[in-house]
Amino acid sequence: MANFGSEQTPTRRSVKALAICVAAVALLAAMDLVSKSWALDRLSLSRVGEAPPLCDSSAGGYAPQRIRTAPIVLVDNYLEFRYAENCGAAFGLLRDAPKWARQVVFASAALLASVFLLGMYAQGRGSMLFLISVPMIIAGAVGNLWDRVRYGYVVDFIRFHWQERWEYPTFNIADIWITVGVVLLILDGLLEGRQLSRAKANPAAAAAHGDEA
Repeated sequence: MANFGSEQTPTRRSVKALAICVAAVALLAAMDLVSKSWALDRLSLSRVGEAPPLCDSSAGGYAPQRIRTAPIVLVDNYLEFRYAENCGAAFGLLRDAPKWARQVVFASAALLASVFLLGMYAQGRGSMLFLISVPMIIAGAVGNLWDRVRYGYVVDFIRFHWQERWEYPTFNIADIWITVGVVLLILDGLLEGRQLSRAKANPAAAAAHGDEA
């Protein structure tokens, strides 16, 4: 049921709905972690001997912890699976920050976002787009946070590029969940804003719509 104003309090979602959300988070996060495990085994090799310093960019670029093997080309000159390590957030943000700082920032951001979205979910906020977006965003945050805690970096392996002239930053399944979830969240907010505007312009119609819902 859509909410057309502050006078209409959203109905809290049931325990069953919350359980479905948590199950969806677990499933999506598992898909991400399994795909990353495959990328580690299929697209990289462990180093022999001592590994280079983790995320050390003092020499103008950091050496990866694992050795990249040959990529798997899906669409020649456009799409391939290629191993990469991301020490930062999206597009390499904070990749040069100290490890403890990255851990604190990323863990805090993932925890706060998850608690905030689950709180809104439990309160009954949002439409179907919101219901879909919440487990996707949380699962993506959990998947990437798991990598950072376990390895100190995030495993990426999906590479879009145009021949060798341009390439999009390599990403993973968790990044897809987060991106799609955020887009759905924005669309949900835009639709809710449009509904509120219509309700203010025509209160009688909005009230009738609310009674029908």
